[in-house]
Amino acid sequence: MRELAPVNWTADRPYGHRKLTTEPFQRLGPLKSVAGALAATGTLLPPAFARKMLDHGNAGGIPMLWHKALSRSLGVRSKLSGKPADGSVLYVSNHISWLDIPVIGSHLRASFVAKSEVGEMGIVGMLADIQQTIYVEREQRQKAGAQAIGIKERLKAGDNIILFPEGTSNDGVHVLPFKSSLFAVVEGADVEQVRIQPVSIAYTHLNGLPLTRHRMMDIAWVGDMDLGAHAFDLMRLGRIEARIQCHEPVHRADFRDRKALARHCHAVVTQGYRKMMRGQI
Repeated sequence: MRELAPVNWTADRPYGHRKLTTEPFQRLGPLKSVAGALAATGTLLPPAFARKMLDHGNAGGIPMLWHKALSRSLGVRSKLSGKPADGSVLYVSNHISWLDIPVIGSHLRASFVAKSEVGEMGIVGMLADIQQTIYVEREQRQKAGAQAIGIKERLKAGDNIILFPEGTSNDGVHVLPFKSSLFAVVEGADVEQVRIQPVSIAYTHLNGLPLTRHRMMDIAWVGDMDLGAHAFDLMRLGRIEARIQCHEPVHRADFRDRKALARHCHAVVTQGYRKMMRGQI
C-alpha cells in the first residue's frame, strides 16, 4: 500500500478551514470537485427542468444521478446494504455532515427535509427544488404544526421522504437522541400505511485507511462551521469511503407512542452505525 505523506496542520487558522500539506491528488481535489459538480449540473439540470415541467414537478431519477456524480467528484465511493422499502416511506437517518445529502441521495429516491435557508442558496436551492425538497423553519416553532402537515400530505400522496431526526448534524462519534416530535408526521389513520425505515450512514475509510475519531472531524459539519471553508477542506482530504445500511421498516402502529418509535429507530440506527465503523458490515 502506498504510504501517504504526513498531514501538517497549522494553528493560525480557525477550525473548519485549516491549512495542510498533502499529496498532489489531494491538493487538486477542489479543482476536480468543482469541475465535476459543474459538469454534472450542466448536463443534468436542463433535462431535470424539462422532466419537472412535463410531469407535474416530478424530476424522476435525475436527482439521484446528480447526487451520484457529485459524490464521485468529491472523492466519495459509497455502498448500500439492505433493501430500501417500497411504497410511501419515511427514511430516518443519522446525520454527520452536509455530505450526507449527496451520498444518501445517490442511493435513495426520495425528497429531503431541509432548513428553509437551503432554498435560498443559488444553484443548490434550484437543485433542491427539483428534488421537491420540503423546507422547514426550525427556529419558528409556531409553524411546526403546519410544516408537519405538509410532510404528512406528501407521504399520503405516496412520496418518499428523508428525515434526520437528530435535528442537526453531529461529530460522527455518537448518534444523538432522535426527537420524537419529528415523528408526528406518521401519526393518524390517514398515514398508517406509511412505512418508517431506519437508515445508518457512516464514513469508514479515508485514502484506504480506517477513519479515526480524530479524522472524522474533518468530515463532520457541526455547530456554526462555515460551509464554504468546510467544503474546501473536505475536497482536499482525498478518497472517502461511505456505507449506508437500510434496516427493517416498521409502522407507527407497532409502537405504543411516537417516543417508543423514536427510541427504536435510534437504537437500530446506532447499532448499524457502530457495526459499519467496526467493519462488521
